[in-house]
Amino acid sequence: MRLLLIEDDATLGSAIQQGLVEAGNECDWRRNGADGLEAALSQQADVVILDLLLPDLPGMQVLTAMRRQGVRTPVLILSALGSVDDRVGGLQQGADDYLVKPFAFAELLARLQALARRTAESPSKDYRVGALSLDLAVRRVTREGKEIDLTPTEFSLLEFLMRHAGQVITRKMLCEHLWDADWEGVTNVVDVHVSRLRGKIDRGFTPPLLHTVRGRGYVLRAADERVDKAESDAMDDAGETAG
Repeated sequence: MRLLLIEDDATLGSAIQQGLVEAGNECDWRRNGADGLEAALSQQADVVILDLLLPDLPGMQVLTAMRRQGVRTPVLILSALGSVDDRVGGLQQGADDYLVKPFAFAELLARLQALARRTAESPSKDYRVGALSLDLAVRRVTREGKEIDLTPTEFSLLEFLMRHAGQVITRKMLCEHLWDADWEGVTNVVDVHVSRLRGKIDRGFTPPLLHTVRGRGYVLRAADERVDKAESDAMDDAGETAG
């Protein structure tokens, strides 16, 4: 693997670099955020190992800049910040994994190998419906080139609808996707999330893409796309049967 290590601690950085090289990898070590970002933007690494507490440019800003500029290289955050909020925040900002210091080197190596393997095996994860696009790798949604800020729930909801574009998706199916495979709650709770999502992806744009199918559910489609009725009925029946 070709690895990029962004770590300001001289002792730790030297130890990590030595261990990775001895394990048969290439490791470019950058000691501050600015240099690390410059190296990351070159997209030469298979995985980036990123510390958050950097002296000049905080690691979270490095990560955000990478994703905004379309760099899809997997990022493993390696940080002493280990609270649930820290870990969730890092993953939501676009990190692919999070390991808290102190750590076992064997675990670090295994996680890096898993990230590199997953990236090599995974197909492109881009979805497009009309002028609306969703990039799973960087968790970015745009329409007509304008970036749309979504909550994690809204992003997951849109990803599911785009994956099944042109098909009628029932409320039951959306609830099971968002919360639990055996969801037994009230299905109209999803209407609130759909309404908020519609406001973000359709308001100010034409034509509308997210449509309500009365008595059935929702469908995401461009104006020039038609819903296949037989397929919609099969999807709808499967959703109702599961209920």
